[in-house]
Amino acid sequence: MSSRSIAIDELRGVRGRVIVPDDADYDDARQLFYGGMDPRPAAIVRAADADDVVRAIRVARETGVELAVRSGGHSLAGHSVVDDGFVIDLAEIRSLDIDADGRTAWTGAGLTAKEYSVAANAQGLATGFGDAGSVGIGGITLGGGVGFLIRKHGLTIDSLLAAELVTADGDVVHVDAGSHPDLFWAIRGGGGNFGVATRFHFRLHEVGTVVGGLMIQPATPDSIASFVDATREAPEELTAIANVMTAPPMPFIPEDRVGTPVLFSLIVFAGDLDEGERAVGVLRDVAEPIADMTRRMPYPEIYLPEEEGFHPIDVVRTLFLDAFDRGTAETILDHVSASTGTMAVGQLRVLGGEMARIPNDATAFAHRDRAMMAGCAAIFEDVEERPVHAAWLDRFVAALGPGPGAYVNFLTDEGEARVREAYPGPTWDRLRDIKRRYDPTNLFRHNQNIPPADPLD
Repeated sequence: MSSRSIAIDELRGVRGRVIVPDDADYDDARQLFYGGMDPRPAAIVRAADADDVVRAIRVARETGVELAVRSGGHSLAGHSVVDDGFVIDLAEIRSLDIDADGRTAWTGAGLTAKEYSVAANAQGLATGFGDAGSVGIGGITLGGGVGFLIRKHGLTIDSLLAAELVTADGDVVHVDAGSHPDLFWAIRGGGGNFGVATRFHFRLHEVGTVVGGLMIQPATPDSIASFVDATREAPEELTAIANVMTAPPMPFIPEDRVGTPVLFSLIVFAGDLDEGERAVGVLRDVAEPIADMTRRMPYPEIYLPEEEGFHPIDVVRTLFLDAFDRGTAETILDHVSASTGTMAVGQLRVLGGEMARIPNDATAFAHRDRAMMAGCAAIFEDVEERPVHAAWLDRFVAALGPGPGAYVNFLTDEGEARVREAYPGPTWDRLRDIKRRYDPTNLFRHNQNIPPADPLD
């Protein structure tokens, strides 16, 4: 019997389930959200609790097998699964205990953003996550959490009160501001470098009904710049994600508009509903909408439906912008129209508000003073076309001329230099020191990796 087989037998002592290549559901279990990647793990441990995670970590540590951790499978770099290694899949750790009076919730790391949001909304409450309902709350939280409530309630990590974490030594630790405060600082933005988070304790905010939804408007340099300006000037209760793209064929888009440049925007106003109607109206006045689905709605309905079996192949780059004008908008339009992909996007998110009131060094997410976050992306059908679209992406980003900086959750496989851009200045050194103390052998390395600092003399 091979050492790998012996290790898998050791894994079978978990309360959950071990899925191997011979199992009928193996291909479904290893499937990532994004396409163009085909990792084949030796085993997937669908953990039932923290004890199962402890066992998987111990076996991986003793055998030297590479380890990946999966919450929702949305890693742009494919880090949710590892070829020929072990995957700790948290999807079955799904407990949710909402204390509506205390405005807090303990939740398992396997829930998705929409599942959590629907349950919390039944109490008129919410915690802000990302902008896709199927994202696992584990990954989105550890990387920071930029979403629909960022200007009103900050990043996801700004609502994180505590976490249950399994370290590389196999210890289950409670992490908060008073217990392992250095680790608590690090997991708020440092990704999965420091352990496996199995449960989170979140603050809940009063967010029941919001004003928002999808709005599609013609995209011109003037309309894009005006939309950005209006979002900056809007009350902090309003957050908007504006996608500059060509209009896709959709039932609510007139046929003569398909293929034309549009602002495809998702808008949320989390506050007084009448004030929200007025604030959304200012954005509506930027350009006559082609389609306007904004309305009063329960907060979880902001998550767009996701097509079953859709696994996009794409190239993506994240960056920060500290200035934006008509010329920037024109640059985005020019490059989106020049793409030969099936879809190309320049995404714009105005930041600020509550996120910016917290000091840069308060958490491992160290870009709180940046004015905007942008994303450039193209989706295409054949993985062999990647070099063509990657070259287009390089030209697009170079034309925008951004300063350094990156949001770790939107990084692809871009190398250590880009990971360092996510953690500027002393943040990188502090993270490496904490990594050395909690994971000196870099067991948790299948991620946007922060290597441990060199051993002390």
